[in-house]
Amino acid sequence: MNTPFNLFKSLHSQPEPLLIGNVWNVQSARVFEKLKFKAIATSSAAVAETLGYTDGEQMSFDEYLFIIKRIKASCSLPLSVDLEAGYGKSAEEIAGRLRHLYALGIVGVNIEDSVVENGNRSSVDAHAFAEKLSTLVKICKADRIELFINVRCDAFLLGLENARTAAIHRIKRYDQTGIDGLFLPCITDEEDITAIVSATPLPVNVMCMPQLAGFHQLKTLGVKRISMGNFMNSVLYAKMEALSRKVVSEQHFSALLNS
Repeated sequence: MNTPFNLFKSLHSQPEPLLIGNVWNVQSARVFEKLKFKAIATSSAAVAETLGYTDGEQMSFDEYLFIIKRIKASCSLPLSVDLEAGYGKSAEEIAGRLRHLYALGIVGVNIEDSVVENGNRSSVDAHAFAEKLSTLVKICKADRIELFINVRCDAFLLGLENARTAAIHRIKRYDQTGIDGLFLPCITDEEDITAIVSATPLPVNVMCMPQLAGFHQLKTLGVKRISMGNFMNSVLYAKMEALSRKVVSEQHFSALLNS
């Protein structure tokens, strides 16, 4: 059956990796729609910055939900949501968030295995997290909530010692929970990527980073999904700052009008 979920899931098994356009408002979503991207996803960090917060579930779920609703209502592309640590302590609480998103027509979520406390990010216990994921998947199946659950493993993002070994240890637990995909931000080394892809039957998602290989090479390595993270947002606002500085220094709008 060609449900939105099944169509989105199929994008993770096509020959070419799925390039996700990461968005933070309606305008950014419409750019990717115009360019005929196959899917978009929110960047929680970019949305948080837009609302004046730092990343790490500092914005309320209701504030986030307002942005998500506007993007979904204004753009026809399949939309996945970066749900950070799930906006809930228990699987039941997280499932409540997923019900809201599924009712809006959202096709997927990212849930990460780290939390931010007092401004510091750290990994959660892998065994307990895997149990939470298993319960969450069971609740979703019982309630017929069809969402592509993409689990973010932060071993490389946190720079853990022996990050490859730590990541494989974690994802082997996550593999058994019924989730749909794995996301490893900040992985760039090709041997690490090959090892991770070989360690799991699930589609592997990587993110824009300075040393990351090109898309053709990532395809060769077996990567199935590529994200932009908050980099597009950061670069655009850095350019806005540079242009504004020129307008002020030159006392003229030529830099803006001719850019």
